[in-house]
Amino acid sequence: MSMCASSSGGREAAPTDAGPVGAARVDATYRPRHPLDFWLTVGGIRRGRNDPCHVHDGRNFWRASRTPHGVATLALGARGDGSVNASAWGPGAEWAISQVPALLGAHDDPEQFEAHHHPLVADAHHRNPGLRLARTDLVFDALVSSIIEQKVTGLQAFGAWRTLVRQFGTAAPGPTPRPMFAPPTVEGWRGIPSWAWHRAGLEPPQSRTIVACARVGQRVADATLAAADGPARDRVLMSMRGVGVWTAAETRIRALGDSDAVSFADFHLANQVGYALSGTRVDDAGMRELLEPWAGQRQRAIRLIGLSGVHEPRRGPRLHPEDHRNR
Repeated sequence: MSMCASSSGGREAAPTDAGPVGAARVDATYRPRHPLDFWLTVGGIRRGRNDPCHVHDGRNFWRASRTPHGVATLALGARGDGSVNASAWGPGAEWAISQVPALLGAHDDPEQFEAHHHPLVADAHHRNPGLRLARTDLVFDALVSSIIEQKVTGLQAFGAWRTLVRQFGTAAPGPTPRPMFAPPTVEGWRGIPSWAWHRAGLEPPQSRTIVACARVGQRVADATLAAADGPARDRVLMSMRGVGVWTAAETRIRALGDSDAVSFADFHLANQVGYALSGTRVDDAGMRELLEPWAGQRQRAIRLIGLSGVHEPRRGPRLHPEDHRNR
């Protein structure tokens, strides 16, 4: 990989014009040494179309985050020659720029992936050579978003995330295409009042879990980053009450780009994997067996199954979310 950085004002490297007068900007150009499907790689980071932390404006991908050095806004724009222009604003701008390679899958290594174990996976792998697993290194944010998504529909979870981040997060710096917000601090999540969780549509078990995790948040985040492998990361994450195998796996996927993480106990995943690979529904044990040929790269196999276009026909009506806030 190659990164070429410049100080604020480097118009040629920036995907957008500078922000308001006095707004610091850091620019860089990232030139990956591997095939990169830009939108396929960054698309999974966003939590719903109206995520206040992420915006696709038709040309650039914008990201607001709370880095170890403060809030930052990052704008990424893919170029025709395969390089990516990056600009960042805010106290955490330098960190955000340094994170661009990881965010675009530089730490992901598909070389050991043996797609030939199943023709569907092999075909999807051949058609998507630029797939990379993104890594944010922001464990606590990934953990919170995963907890919010426990046992609810995506519509409910994304709505709750949007409400809480907008109300308790921090406005993103720079010339964002619409108002954007970085997630709250660890202490900020801990201090959200009970009525706010309720209005956002979260159930008490979820809010209690987030508050409990916030009490040890940074310590657990550091320990997760330092863990040697997936099982060690799971032990750290699942040491917290309310964090189970699904939440731990989702956190590993989102924060660490973990190529082997599998979200067991997911409402749909086992059926999707089973139908794609064997033509029939399976449970978690069956999914574990089907994915065994790709041990060490099971998350990549799952992503490729999702990209294959093979989906189980719907067997019944959609699940409609319930609103318990006025009950």
